[in-house]
Amino acid sequence: MTPAPPSTDRFWPAVLAALGAMYVGIGLARFAYTPLLPAVIAAGWFPADQAAYLGAANLAGYLAGALAGRRLAVRWSTAVVGRTMILATAASLFACAVPVSFAWFSAWRFLSGVTGGVLMVIAAPAALRIVPPERRGLASGVIFTGVGLGITSSGVFVPLLLGLGLRETWATLGLVTLAIAAASWRFWPPEAGAGELAARPESPAWPAAATALVCLYALVAVGLVPHMVFLVAYVAQGIGAGIAAGSAYWVLFGVGASVGPSLFGQLADRLGVSRTLALALAAQIAAGVLILTSTAPPALAASSFLVGAFTPGCIPLILGRIREIFHDPVRQQTAWGRATMIFAVTQAAAGYALSAVFAHGAYHLLFGIGAAAFTLALLLELGRALLARRLARL
Repeated sequence: MTPAPPSTDRFWPAVLAALGAMYVGIGLARFAYTPLLPAVIAAGWFPADQAAYLGAANLAGYLAGALAGRRLAVRWSTAVVGRTMILATAASLFACAVPVSFAWFSAWRFLSGVTGGVLMVIAAPAALRIVPPERRGLASGVIFTGVGLGITSSGVFVPLLLGLGLRETWATLGLVTLAIAAASWRFWPPEAGAGELAARPESPAWPAAATALVCLYALVAVGLVPHMVFLVAYVAQGIGAGIAAGSAYWVLFGVGASVGPSLFGQLADRLGVSRTLALALAAQIAAGVLILTSTAPPALAASSFLVGAFTPGCIPLILGRIREIFHDPVRQQTAWGRATMIFAVTQAAAGYALSAVFAHGAYHLLFGIGAAAFTLALLLELGRALLARRLARL
């Protein structure tokens, strides 16, 4: 089936449907757990070590979802899969309102990761397919802003909802997800599933630059985990500032995530993708140094904002480098798929490993590992750029 030409009537509703998918699939289903983590521990639902592993279960589910998303979109239409994943996300949030057992909670947190991974793989491409080429940059920024909006709203409203109770908070998140599903139901682009992917010719050899980029993205995955999963718990329990203070820094993390994609995208247009990526990685190292060396509010605020901005903001930079390496759209899609898989694998492994560090209360080691990962990523990018310049002179 030949895709319909871009339609100005359809493209903004489809973009907003994809934004909603990012909002619930990543912003709420994954990141709302960060301000909920200390409350889950304080309420005695699970001890600290088990509660931390529940966050890692979501990351493991994200890997499974990223692997399955493309196949599901081939078997059924993207619209059917997208709607089903949002409904499954709502079910997982409702289920978490009832802490039957650790295995029960882990299974539902894993499912919420699966739905997030599937939505990350299918939602943006489905919407961008009907966006005119000259508007795709703007539309892409709007879509991934959904992640930041989810983080920000969870940071603002979760502490307020906790005043009603932990069960009520989980149930409210489920209701919000159902509302998003209803609001976006008609706006998913109606595509034929099985006919969307044609047979691909055999591709040329995988270039070394792409391998370096995938390795860099894997290091970014490790570097993001400490702030993504443990920021609120560190502020609330590690330095004893309380859940309200931890949630306030989580809001700053979300504000950064809301502006990060467009900010780094505009910098890339002016400075180039490679320079912007290097500057962004240097900013992440600075954020790690700040949280390791100071508990002063300005330092914690700056650290939260900087890492928040890079959490979704790294996506357009990685995609930009992929477009520089590959000029064929099919190879670009393949490379993005591989990068996403490696990112998910690495982040899931880092989530479980760093949960053990968190369980022992080794907060400085936790954030030190994150800063070290960003440092290695920066060295890799600088080394790649230096080698590319030298080869260009030959």
